[in-house]
Amino acid sequence: MNKKTDLRNLTQEEIITYVESLDEPAFRGKQIMGWLYRPDITAFSQMTDLAKSFRARLAEHAYMSSFTDPKMQRSEDGCVKFGFKLDDGNLIESVLIPEPDRNTLCISCQVGCAMKCSFCLTATMGFVRNLTPAEIVNQVCAVADFVRHQPKGKRIGPDRITNLVFMGMGEPLNNLENLVKSISILTEQRGLDLTSRRITVSTCGIAPKMHLLGEQTDVNLAISLHAVDDETRSEIMPVNQRYPLAELLQACRDFPMPKRKRIMFEYILLQGVNDSDDEARKLGQILKGIPCKINLLPYNESPGIGFKSPSRNRVYAFQKIVRDCGYSVFIRSSRGGDISAACGQLAKEQTTRNAGEKNA
Repeated sequence: MNKKTDLRNLTQEEIITYVESLDEPAFRGKQIMGWLYRPDITAFSQMTDLAKSFRARLAEHAYMSSFTDPKMQRSEDGCVKFGFKLDDGNLIESVLIPEPDRNTLCISCQVGCAMKCSFCLTATMGFVRNLTPAEIVNQVCAVADFVRHQPKGKRIGPDRITNLVFMGMGEPLNNLENLVKSISILTEQRGLDLTSRRITVSTCGIAPKMHLLGEQTDVNLAISLHAVDDETRSEIMPVNQRYPLAELLQACRDFPMPKRKRIMFEYILLQGVNDSDDEARKLGQILKGIPCKINLLPYNESPGIGFKSPSRNRVYAFQKIVRDCGYSVFIRSSRGGDISAACGQLAKEQTTRNAGEKNA
């Protein structure tokens, strides 16, 4: 087992503390942070503004982790799914969603998931463990390298990652400490220098931790709602038995955020389960007083899971009813379904089974 310190697990303040423990001045920590996330920096010997003796000490006591040689699949619509093998042999997945004006990366925060949502393929894995800050951040680093090295003629979007969504494998708020640390690294100017305005954290409704997220970061919040009454939501999302709708929605009302921001409510439409006109009207009622917008997601069907997606006409009818209640309501187009990269389809079994089928 590697007893060295992985510097990619540390925020800038923690790196400063670390170098001070090596009897070096604090500014050396800022210098190191400025190198850690530069493209193609893989060794301390490349950090040329550090003394050679200090670089040698760093190599003796610390290291920089990275993800290399991921399994990749490219969808017909341009999405790319990445399968990363962790040091302990576990697998996680990330999905790049390119558009002409942006590259959105959907990243994972856990191996598997403990939430047991009945419509989600990741839930069939069960929960294995939390990801470290480095394992979260290294997903971004690896995909950023992929994007940067793509030939210009093959790119759909820009030459960098512009948007991040914590909507991959796992429940982010059940890994809150490492989530917050990773966001610090991702948004640090000397780190990956991403803007928090373009980072979204999605939760299935861990109500007590939502306020902590809002206090410790200023990222965007998305709520996986998916039902408008406790009976239905508890059936398809067991977390509702612990944090029922009233508690969840109050946590949304109490969530600290600037007036210009709105919470995103995600609502997967399941045929015959939560897609009726009455449920559309009730959705408009229960969200009153919450600054929000609503994403409707026609269900992405997965083998072995019995839910069906409603017809397009049903989706449009649901959207119109909610929109007439005064909300901004969008229908989110599914991307990457042909490689099991769409919402709710990430699972290590898929990565293992499909890894050799269609390399990007």
